[in-house]
Amino acid sequence: MKNFTRRLAVASVIGAVAMGLSASSTALAGGHSATVEGPSVFWKLSTWGNPRAFTAGIEHLSKRLDEKTGGKFQLKIFYGGQLSKSRENLDGLKANAFEMAQFCNFYHPDKNPALMVMTMPFLPLTDFDAGVRVRRGLYAHPILSAEMDQWNAMYFESTHLPQYEFLGRGDVPKSIDDFKGLRVRAGGGIGVAMETIGATRQSMPAPEVYTAMQRGTVDAASFPYTYSHGAYKIDEVAEWFTSNLTPGTSDCPIVINKSAFNALPEQYKELIMSLRDEVKENYREAYKKADAKYLPQFKERLTEVVFSDEELAKFREIGGQPVWDKWVADNKDKFDAQAVLDLAVKLAKGE
Repeated sequence: MKNFTRRLAVASVIGAVAMGLSASSTALAGGHSATVEGPSVFWKLSTWGNPRAFTAGIEHLSKRLDEKTGGKFQLKIFYGGQLSKSRENLDGLKANAFEMAQFCNFYHPDKNPALMVMTMPFLPLTDFDAGVRVRRGLYAHPILSAEMDQWNAMYFESTHLPQYEFLGRGDVPKSIDDFKGLRVRAGGGIGVAMETIGATRQSMPAPEVYTAMQRGTVDAASFPYTYSHGAYKIDEVAEWFTSNLTPGTSDCPIVINKSAFNALPEQYKELIMSLRDEVKENYREAYKKADAKYLPQFKERLTEVVFSDEELAKFREIGGQPVWDKWVADNKDKFDAQAVLDLAVKLAKGE
């Protein structure tokens, strides 16, 4: 808590300076034409890493809030963990150190056990829109909203991560048996699935994977395909990539500090929530652009692994339902895990 208090003090100074600079620049430019009137507000958003597809939505949100309010509502994005470590963003919201943040569920399963349903391997998430249905439906469920309440947080929108795939080096895996003994970086349910088929799961922050694979301490890594592999330059040290395994995904939501949101005037609350669809579509386009950029690079540099329908069926049989069942059993005394899983599957199928 002392660390967050110190960060909050630093962030407040930064915020005051930023507000002053923003006001000056707006005055010099003649200001924006506001469509939503209201008081001056300065919010801080905590994230990690550099600008990339993962941050495209929050960057769009920041721009639109500025435009819609004539510069009155400023959302400042702090990259690189300046305000908080990636695994401590929920703690930061609880401590009121900032007003918005991104976090990934598999970074701290104990903080968001119900949201870990989004890491279940081989959920029937066939396309981007299926992922939207599942994530938004889960966010509205009382179990998941209560889970965020304990962190003084509320869901705003997902970053809508695409399906994961693996990039690796060494012998090219052509079957499920070829994954046995491989050291794989995989989180959440995907990691459990890999263990089920005989791989050794390793956990490490994304920025460390490049060096680990380069040094040979990791054989393969799963990331959202293709943007995250490309953003962390994993293809530079890999030798092969899977393109149709689609073992699952995870969830990295954009969340709002509830106290800060409740303190806003009604017109600002309505404005923020009205921009959710724009943020969603921004992510759809950002991932399309990433595929257009990175997939040709992968195909040029690496060996593409395409599994047969028979092998895919084996993956799902061994690494799918058994992992779902284990997750339900492990969490049944914490919350109605079966109901959460059933909802995710139902929404994924469009029922």
